Amino acid sequence: MTKKTDGTGPLDDQEFATFRDLLRRYLAHELDQWELLRTATPYGTAYLHMSRALPPGTTEEMYRPI
Repeated sequence: MTKKTDGTGPLDDQEFATFRDLLRRYLAHELDQWELLRTATPYGTAYLHMSRALPPGTTEEMYRPI
């Protein structure tokens, strides 16, 4: 498979590793209590809720570790 160089398509393994590392750093040094983000995607708006607390009705086992 040819790697796209225009910033489109799914992340390759290296891009995902960079994303994961930057996200961990952001959460360790920037996140206070919570953050609510949204962004447009080809499939509609995507919403992201980052928090230091589990949302009501969820358990830690429901989350995929990164």
